[in-house]
Amino acid sequence: MKKTIYYAASLVMIMSIMFISCVSNKKFMESEARVSSLQKDSVKSLKSLNDCKLNVNNLNTEKRSLQSEYEMVQKDLKVLSTTSKLTIADQAARLRNLQGIIQSQKDVMSNLRNSIADALVKYKADELSVYIKDGNVYVSLEEKLLFKSGSAVVDPKGKEALKSLAQVLNGTPDVMVMIEGHTDNIPIKTSQYKDNWDLSTARATSIVRLLTSEYAFDSKRITSSGKSQFHPVQTNETLAGRAGNRRTEIILSPDMKELYKVLYQE
Repeated sequence: MKKTIYYAASLVMIMSIMFISCVSNKKFMESEARVSSLQKDSVKSLKSLNDCKLNVNNLNTEKRSLQSEYEMVQKDLKVLSTTSKLTIADQAARLRNLQGIIQSQKDVMSNLRNSIADALVKYKADELSVYIKDGNVYVSLEEKLLFKSGSAVVDPKGKEALKSLAQVLNGTPDVMVMIEGHTDNIPIKTSQYKDNWDLSTARATSIVRLLTSEYAFDSKRITSSGKSQFHPVQTNETLAGRAGNRRTEIILSPDMKELYKVLYQE
């Protein structure tokens, strides 16, 4: 009887230990699951935090952009406010003034074109041309009038033409001058000129030096640039076309100061 009771008690104790062990394992597994869940939540929270930081940066950038646009709008409103103060009579007077300046500039450029054409009348059409384009006077001089092939030294005949042009320009003080050198698309590479950019720029600069040094043209009124082969006026597929593209253009522009004064006066 005593043994039976002892065995029963032992069995109960073993079952209790097993039960407690099962409960502990269950809690452990639940704890692991909880830790895993917390880790996942932490990763999600970190991603959300980074997204928030990115959104804040984007919002700050957008804020700066909007602030800049706001400042520009304020400036425009100030200009409009000033303009709106003008009476209808004031606006009409300004318009008449603008029209008068524009017409005066047209007349100046037309007279200048005629004066240059008269001064260069002895030269042939295949040597140079004078025309008006976009409100500017163009004097286009062919290579054969100014230079030998591959050279930026102005020939004597070209010097005569430029001297005649300078005499007209020196009597027209309110005109700005741009010298543009142009070539065809045949590559050039010599000990002096690396490519067509070099050659076109050197030719334009040679003419600037000639006009300013020998013919007393005002250096403040003249600039030069080389356009290389990239602004052709004819096809480069023929000899005649390439010859037409090898040119120097002297572009004469009216002084716009008076026009700007009227446009932007308060």
